[in-house]
Amino acid sequence: MTQSSIPTPTQQGYAPPSVTQFSVFLDNKVGKLYDLVESFDNEPATQICALSVHEASDHAVVRIITSCSTATRGVLRDHRLAFSETEVLVVEVTKGHTLATLCLHLLAVELSIRFAYPLMLRPNGTPTIALAVDDLTLGGQILRRKGFRLMGEADLPQPTF
Repeated sequence: MTQSSIPTPTQQGYAPPSVTQFSVFLDNKVGKLYDLVESFDNEPATQICALSVHEASDHAVVRIITSCSTATRGVLRDHRLAFSETEVLVVEVTKGHTLATLCLHLLAVELSIRFAYPLMLRPNGTPTIALAVDDLTLGGQILRRKGFRLMGEADLPQPTF
């Protein structure tokens, strides 16, 4: 390894933990959401931890976070569903680390929240939110410095069945 390829101390630990969110594109027809979530009931390697539905007249975009992104890709491909992936922050909201203070800290560095939604399965039984911001690395670093707990995929609840 050459000297230039070794990360400097300021580069190490730079990226905050994040989680893969899948945006699944469904026809806006009765039963399509059921088909999607039911496909995860039959998959022992992963479970849905968060879900958000955005409906339009002819389609819906279902955002999901699961306990295993690798298994989720397989489920979506096996069912021939169109999807995209993006990384999001998963942040615990606790006493002293409220949603208002979270917004305030991101506002202070002029980061916009693109979207947010709660997790259904919370790792520690505390309110937890999925958050997409303009700059994931900066947002994660700011929130970590302010004492917020950020989670990665390994922190999400695993299937128990």
